[in-house]
This record gives sequence, C-alpha cells and structure tokens, in this order.
Amino acid sequence: MKIDWDRRTCARRGHVTYAPDEPRLRERLYAGTALGAAWRCLRCGDFVLGEPHGSGPAEHAPLVPRGKVLRDLFVLRFLAVERAVRGVFVVLAALAVWKFSNSRDAVRRLFDEYLDVFRPVFRHFHYDLDHSPVVDTVRRTFGYRHGTLVLVAVLLLAYAVVELVEAVGLWYARRWAEYLTVVATAAFLPLEVYELTERVSGLKIATLLLNILAVLYILLAKRLFGLRGGHRAFEAERHSASLLEVEEAGGVREFSASSQASGRR
Repeated sequence: MKIDWDRRTCARRGHVTYAPDEPRLRERLYAGTALGAAWRCLRCGDFVLGEPHGSGPAEHAPLVPRGKVLRDLFVLRFLAVERAVRGVFVVLAALAVWKFSNSRDAVRRLFDEYLDVFRPVFRHFHYDLDHSPVVDTVRRTFGYRHGTLVLVAVLLLAYAVVELVEAVGLWYARRWAEYLTVVATAAFLPLEVYELTERVSGLKIATLLLNILAVLYILLAKRLFGLRGGHRAFEAERHSASLLEVEEAGGVREFSASSQASGRR
C-alpha cells in the first residue's frame, strides 16, 4: 500500500497555507467558496478554508517538505531514535564501568559469594561453572587495572556522545549530521564484522545489516560526498518538490502557451 506522506503529515501537524504577492501565482493557490476564501496547503495541495498562515513574495514562502523529502525525513528520524536509544544504553554502560572501577573489590567478593551459592546447583546438571566462558570473562575483568577501566568508561562515554549528537542532528535533518552518521557508522563496520567472526548472534547480524543499509541510504538519498550530483542536485530536488515551485512553473508554461497561440492568430 502506497503511503501518502503529504496527507499523513498534514493530519498530524496541520496544513500550511501561504498567499503569494504575485497575482498569477496567487490565483493558482486561491479559491472562493460559499463558505469563504480557501487556500491550497503547500504540503498536501488540498484547499483549506480560512486566512492563509502567511503572505508575501513567493521567494519568502516556507519551503515545506513534500513527497519523497517527507519519506526521507521519516527514515532519518527512525535512525535518530535508534541512535538515541543506543546512546543512552552506552551512557549507562559507561557509568557502570566507572562505578565498578571504584568498587571492584566489593563487587568481586559479591560475585564469589553468588558463585559459591550457584556452584552446587550447576554441578547437579553436570555443568562446570568454574570453567564457564562467562565466569572466565568476568574474572579477567576483575584483573584489569583501575586506570584501564576508567579509560574504557571514558571511551564509552565519548561514543555515547557521538551517538546522541547524531540523533539530534538526524532528527532535525541537518546535513552535517548525515555526514557524521555515515563516517562514524562506516568506521565501526569492520569492528562489527570482526565480532561476528568471534561469535554469531541474531542481534549482531541485525545491527550490522541496519548500519550498512543506513550508510547506503543516507549516501544515496542525500547525495553525500558528491554522489548523484551532490549538494546542488539535492537542493534542486527539494525545491522541485515545493508546491509553489510547481505552480509557478505551471503558470509560466500556460502563459507561454497562450502567448504562442496569440502569435499564431
């Protein structure tokens, strides 16, 4: 089922109307009805009763996202939410590592006490808890120096800040955030591939695929690094979707056609 992004957005946020000063363009956006004046919404194109939300020269009209641009904005905000959630979890992990680095001995004693409690239970099921990979990993962690754990916490916090900055920038569709997302995500792809060679899991595979798709989508859809015409082509695409641009072009074509007809007569 095809999604009408224009009407979907207007239903959530309301219509956007504008009365341009140019007479020919103004006529194309205005309609008189028995209930009063109606103006075309710059997003969905429907006529809306009431006074316009703004007026002035057409070049001062707001550039309202429409069609494909709205779809791209929806995708960017989905990625923004994913980055924000990931950033929050990494912040919590950084705080946990920092707190652990300051109370490592107490945590080790608590871990050993729980290990003593669960060891007979696991032995009953013929599982050697002392040689478990998870237990070995935790014990190795206890052997890390305080400075090493603090460094890990700082690196995790720095990574979280990058994720949260990406989230804010993507939510507001800032072009610098698109570049940052592509560079930062692509930089971590080799690490994610390496983790899969160590241990395969559904979550790791899903995360890797999502990040690869995100990089490719933003690169191509936003025309980054000069791809598909670069920034100039991207801005031209945005303006070509504007209702005012479409109507103005339509008015010029009609005027040109009528002038040619008059010349032939």
